[in-house]
Amino acid sequence: MKRIFLTGAALVMGSVLAGPVLAADLPQPVEEPVYKEPIPEARFFWTGFYFGGQLGWAWSQFDNTAPVPFSVSTDANGVTGGVYTGYNYQFNENFVLGVEGDFSLSNLDESSTAAGIRLRTSSDWNGNVRARAGFVFDRFMIYGAGGMAIADLSTSYAGQSDDTTKVGWTAGGGIEGAITNNITARVEYLYQDFGDEDFSVGGTTVNTDYSNNIVRFGMAYKF
Repeated sequence: MKRIFLTGAALVMGSVLAGPVLAADLPQPVEEPVYKEPIPEARFFWTGFYFGGQLGWAWSQFDNTAPVPFSVSTDANGVTGGVYTGYNYQFNENFVLGVEGDFSLSNLDESSTAAGIRLRTSSDWNGNVRARAGFVFDRFMIYGAGGMAIADLSTSYAGQSDDTTKVGWTAGGGIEGAITNNITARVEYLYQDFGDEDFSVGGTTVNTDYSNNIVRFGMAYKF
């Protein structure tokens, strides 16, 4: 009886010890990887005030008519730079309306001589107040803009000069992108037309028709 008991105990102990070894030889279950949805990048919204600086190139045309007879067109070009500020409102995922004002200094100056008389025309600054409408692709916007333009205009004829502040219209468009949630950059073109103006220079009337083209780059901080 004792021998049977010892034999049974030995068999039980052997099966207990052999269990982990046999379990190690069996195929182990493979853990499925847990899929996590990627966190979507926050969408950029254009609504808000902004303020920035701009730098570009302007080329202008002055069509001048004066007695003698004197009729000549002069082209002037040069660097222009200044500041701009405005407000955008984003209506939905793709449409933005805004208003903007800007002011720039320039050095547009050109002279011509006819019949021994020198005529000089120039403009040292200009600005715009424009409405903007843009189509948005998240962090990029294509926009058109138009409104009022204002500039100084000076004419010098036969040693005498006269100047005025001239109001006209402007239209153009550009592409703007959000570099960060607060910094935007853009490239734009605008055309300005100021019509014609009569200058009284030393008793002589000089008529000048002034138009301007500008291509410029700007960067702004969005509040």
